[in-house]
Amino acid sequence: MTIVPPFFDGPETTARHFINNRGRMFRITKNAGSGVTIVRNIAGRFASRVDDAARLWLPRPAPTERELSAIRTVAASALIAFPIAPLALAAVLPLSLALPVGAGLVGALTLVGGLAAVGLAGRDAGPVTPLAAPVAPAALAYDLFAGLVTLHDLRGSVTSVHGRDASGFLAWMRDPTGRGFIEQIHVSDRIAFLRAIDTIRLGADSDTVELRLERGSMTEGGAELLHMRCELAAIVEDGILSGILVQSRDISAEVALKADAASKAEAAESANDAKTRFLAAVSHELRTPLNAILGFSDILSGEYFGRLENDRQREYVALINQSGAHLLSVVNTMLDMSKIEAGRYELIAEPFVVADAVSACEAMLGLQAEAKGVKLASRVMRGVGEVHADRRAVQQILINLVGNAIKFTDAGGIVTIDAEIVGEDLRLTVSDTGIGIPADKLACLGQAFMQVENEYTRKYEGTGLGLALVKGLVALHGGRFDISSRPREGTVIRISLPLDGSGIRDADQLTDADSIAEFPPRLKTQAGSTSLNPGIQMPEVEKGGAADGEAYAKTA
Repeated sequence: MTIVPPFFDGPETTARHFINNRGRMFRITKNAGSGVTIVRNIAGRFASRVDDAARLWLPRPAPTERELSAIRTVAASALIAFPIAPLALAAVLPLSLALPVGAGLVGALTLVGGLAAVGLAGRDAGPVTPLAAPVAPAALAYDLFAGLVTLHDLRGSVTSVHGRDASGFLAWMRDPTGRGFIEQIHVSDRIAFLRAIDTIRLGADSDTVELRLERGSMTEGGAELLHMRCELAAIVEDGILSGILVQSRDISAEVALKADAASKAEAAESANDAKTRFLAAVSHELRTPLNAILGFSDILSGEYFGRLENDRQREYVALINQSGAHLLSVVNTMLDMSKIEAGRYELIAEPFVVADAVSACEAMLGLQAEAKGVKLASRVMRGVGEVHADRRAVQQILINLVGNAIKFTDAGGIVTIDAEIVGEDLRLTVSDTGIGIPADKLACLGQAFMQVENEYTRKYEGTGLGLALVKGLVALHGGRFDISSRPREGTVIRISLPLDGSGIRDADQLTDADSIAEFPPRLKTQAGSTSLNPGIQMPEVEKGGAADGEAYAKTA
């Protein structure tokens, strides 16, 4: 008879028992693993709390790993002994007495054991090395830094001096250690330096301040100043601010260079303002006698109060009038230039027909071109109607450009005025077949009182203000000025102005004194007048205005 174990009832029964037991074993293993994890977490928290308590308890701010390990061992032993000691004493003492005696005994032994363990760990470990403490740069490293390097405590006092250029600074200044550095800072700069120190103490990593060191005093014959740029950086050990590093560099040369540049810029601006005021004053003062000269010369040439005795008298009167008209034109140009530079030239934008302005320019300069043997032509493209701009300024732009073109074009040449619409702009082009301009001289054109001088231009007179005024008037309209030229071939100047006047700049209101200066000179050509130089227009004075000598201009 075969004896079958009670747990073996056949293959199916055995398999079923195995599956059931496997599930129970899995649950037991899972629960055991969870328990181990819980115990490990509790142990980790316990060790962390012990480490924190050790850092607070030990006199050194950064205990070593050996010391922490010894303290953890003592704490774990105390934790185990704390429930066992009272139970062991309860066998010989009453329970009410065994509990406090056992707890006190465990506490005393823990304290003694902790002190002994720390002492043994520190003695065996040799020199104390802080745990996770940052390794501060050695003094040699600080000595390699440029400039003067000073280490400060949290109150700003200097604890040590380093730096590659420390010897040069120390030769100039007194001993900076302690409060010596701060005491040598110029009194008006100390607040900035102390504020930078406070910025570092409040948590900033770095800061920069410029200050002056002072040597000597006013009572000793004057103080010397050394300009420095100080860069401050926090020194952090174990997460705690322990000091401040200050790297100072001499910037006296930089400060002197900036001061010199500012002084020269101020002097140049002052000189330019003085020049502008002088030109405005002189130009304005010259206008009054010139108007009288023109007015009375008009009266003489018109023979309103009696005939002149001979042709020579008439010739001299005409020369007086011509010279006065030319000088008045120069004075007006100078006055307008000074007003443009001062930002006080007022543009009066109004719609006008471009073709009328071109025709007026031809009428005013046609005799001058004819006398020189130069052909003056104009082409106003179809579609060019009205433009919104300052009519007098545009008229003066054309007069100056065409007058220059005629002046520098020899007999047989051609001067052409073109007007066309390009996009949203009016383009005025004045071209000639004159002597041209060298490429290296083009950049100089447009500067006041600047003329290109060479073997071709020395025979031509002028003040060099024409193009300067043109460029100024174009800029006030928000337009563009472009010039191209080739020697002995000719010159082409293009002016582009916004059709709707949108580029016109705002100007300050003119005073009554400024409004007296009229621009351009209102000259009107007298029909049939005789002149030695037909290129200069002879003014005509209305009989009603002859008494005060006012000259009136021909306008488009």
